[in-house]
Amino acid sequence: MALPPSPLAVYIHWPFCLSMCPYCDFNSHVRQDVDQARWRAALLAELAHDSGELAGRTITSIFFGGGTPSLMDPALVGAIIDAVAGHWPMAEDLEITLEANPTSVEAGRLADFRSAGVNRVSLGVQALDDGALAFLGRGHSANQAIAAVAVARTLFDRVSFDLIYGRPGQTLAAWRAELAQALRLAGDHLSLYQLTIEKGTPFHAAVRDGQFSLPGEELAADLFEQTQAMMEDAELPAYEISNHARPGAACRHNLTTWRGDDYLGIGPGAHGRLTGDGGTRATERYPAPEAWLKAVEKGGHGMRRAETIPPDDRVQELVMMGLRLTAGMDRKEFERRTGVALEDVIDAAALTRLTDGGFIELTAVSLRATRAGRLRLNAVIAALLV
Repeated sequence: MALPPSPLAVYIHWPFCLSMCPYCDFNSHVRQDVDQARWRAALLAELAHDSGELAGRTITSIFFGGGTPSLMDPALVGAIIDAVAGHWPMAEDLEITLEANPTSVEAGRLADFRSAGVNRVSLGVQALDDGALAFLGRGHSANQAIAAVAVARTLFDRVSFDLIYGRPGQTLAAWRAELAQALRLAGDHLSLYQLTIEKGTPFHAAVRDGQFSLPGEELAADLFEQTQAMMEDAELPAYEISNHARPGAACRHNLTTWRGDDYLGIGPGAHGRLTGDGGTRATERYPAPEAWLKAVEKGGHGMRRAETIPPDDRVQELVMMGLRLTAGMDRKEFERRTGVALEDVIDAAALTRLTDGGFIELTAVSLRATRAGRLRLNAVIAALLV
């Protein structure tokens, strides 16, 4: 497939965790023993397999996600970074992110990950309260999390950590105090997610059985508004629904996804988007670790599906992702990618209604959701798309 000389991001999925969090619906698996040498060979083989088709692309970011990538041997992380550099030219400002848990063991390996080439770390703190951490099934304490953030900030120029709010029983005052503490610890980026209940998770069953409930709609909206106000006051405004950063410190890898740019997904269950003369292909690897590993060892890759996205579906995907960003969607870029004008694929009556209601802003340059629109983005998108 002939490809344009556009940039490329690389996502590496490490599917293993020490335990499963009750809210998580990611492709994560608990295994007692992982043969890291065998996994190293497979990950490098899959990278090599895909590199020929994607030759000449400049790599703008590498992201190690999971699962728990901080369970990887630092030497394996370094080998993957070296392999990417061997297959493609690398951007001068290349961003290499690794997700890590702030347990004392994993935090102790941060220096090794830095030496391996990682230059940005994202810590799964999730809460700064021991009771909340126990409820969320996390394996660290608040003090361990605080210590891990401090260590990370001495090693990496760019550090982010995640918090989950909107927990059962959480009040505005409690969240205000917790977020204030987080801001005292933070560098240039914070990811702040409202707790959601996903089907198939232990939390879904617990809510169904009446074991707990989330804050009501009014309180959830108040928590969101308070979050935005505090982050703006701290000069870390939202650049995406749940992500906040100082100017220039947004996660470049995730921006690739939200803007509809190309990314290669390697590892079990990894997804990708790759654009060529025939359109944009959606790729997906086998999700089960053992199935993926077997496929790679047999044929050099673990590709489960690679299909060209129908034009109408690609339009919807770009709108759904682009409106997550506070800057919204660039109208000229949308037309360049799709061949159609944005106003031709959105419902005019709905646009007028949503604009008048303060949920959407349309200018000659962009279409963006307001803060009120981002709070109810699924409904806004459903109304907009023809």
